[in-house]
Amino acid sequence: MHNTIQNLLSIQASIKSKLLELNDRGKIPKIIAVSKTFKIDHILPLIKYGHLDYGENKVQEAIEKWIDVKEENENIKLHLIGKLQTNKVKFAVKIFDYIHSLDNEKLAKKISDEQEKQNVKPKVFIQINFGNESQKSGINKENLLDFYNFCRDLKLNIIGIMCIPPFDEEPTKFFSQMNVLKQKINLNELSMGMSSDYLKAVEFKSTYLRIGSNIFGQRG
Repeated sequence: MHNTIQNLLSIQASIKSKLLELNDRGKIPKIIAVSKTFKIDHILPLIKYGHLDYGENKVQEAIEKWIDVKEENENIKLHLIGKLQTNKVKFAVKIFDYIHSLDNEKLAKKISDEQEKQNVKPKVFIQINFGNESQKSGINKENLLDFYNFCRDLKLNIIGIMCIPPFDEEPTKFFSQMNVLKQKINLNELSMGMSSDYLKAVEFKSTYLRIGSNIFGQRG
């Protein structure tokens, strides 16, 4: 068995164990295998095994890697987890099923325009920036309700919220806040938790875990 499959099975087992420990009978979170920077040859064993959700950071890289694969495997779901520039939206909505990084009104308008032109409707997460870190994307949590209503008026398919906690802080306080925010706007999905903290995210009912290095190994 390929080591990526073994790694995935190990992660799935650890999630099930955590849910049992929490006595949580809710839905098991989806694992997005973050395949950014890895060549398709490294990802193929996981595809052949039947894993369906993959994450990429860059639109151009996703186009080069995934167009043919997605045509052959129509059940595969591709998630954009990196920052989306407005000039790449027309390409992004064509190939990505999910966009996890909506963070401003200009981008929301562009996605709305393109999904109407192309007759597609990607599922979208609003990205929250908790630390108000200038180098990170995301909207301030105080602005979430207004921004969500703005997006809804544009007929965007907003399904949840996403965050990347500050690297130098304990993530659980941010994961806890995400749950509160999700309930405030009455959405079902939370995109939070990565290789280093996914089990903590599971504790706070994350529904999409973005796991890369624990599946594919360290990037070069």
